[in-house]
Amino acid sequence: MYIIPAIDLREGKCVRLIQGDYSRQIVYEDDPVKQAEQFISDGADWLHIVDLDGAKLGTPVNTDSISAIVALGKLKIEVGGGLRDETSIKQLLDMGIERVIIGTKAVSDFTWFSQMAEKFEGRIALGLDAREWVIATDGWTIDRSKHLLELAVQAVKLPLAAIIYTDISRDGTLAGPNFERIEAVVQTVKKVGSVPIIASGGITHIDDIKKLARLGTEAVIIGRALYEGTIKLSDAISAAGSIKDA
Repeated sequence: MYIIPAIDLREGKCVRLIQGDYSRQIVYEDDPVKQAEQFISDGADWLHIVDLDGAKLGTPVNTDSISAIVALGKLKIEVGGGLRDETSIKQLLDMGIERVIIGTKAVSDFTWFSQMAEKFEGRIALGLDAREWVIATDGWTIDRSKHLLELAVQAVKLPLAAIIYTDISRDGTLAGPNFERIEAVVQTVKKVGSVPIIASGGITHIDDIKKLARLGTEAVIIGRALYEGTIKLSDAISAAGSIKDA
């Protein structure tokens, strides 16, 4: 297992939204590059970036901030938010992003998503964002009729880098992950394929990381817990390393 600290960008600043609600925002750092440098100092190899403005508008917005973080040359970076055409995908991959995360367009046009997954093999992750069992899109502002596990089963047949499952009701709450649903996603995917599952939403303590490892997740994304200090990134990385070596 590995640890992925998160930076959510809105108007060029590092923020966290509570349960994906744009009206419930906490600003943690005005300079995202400074925050990325702190994560590097704490031992990060990976970074998860969400362009919140892009997710809402349907096209990448915070590309200058993302490019500046890439220029540090120290992190493998995954980016989501507003990626709904091939040009946007290429723009970020050409910038030096390791993989891009697609959610909204995967739900609205799965044929297109499949084509992109084949064209950019191993460079695309599915953003599986849900309230209860229902997929949410467009910056989590619209609930779709598609069931969480239905989309997971469809996607696992593609050459994806990963499936990133986020429980929106837990995201940014420090209330702990939804272990039951994470286990359901892991077990469902395991039955039909071998795409790695990355868990996100509500991770608050080191014990959460250990339990998610036992459930079979490949990695965990941690946001607010790092900013609030309930988890130290260096401790999380050490814990994940000991799980891997066990």
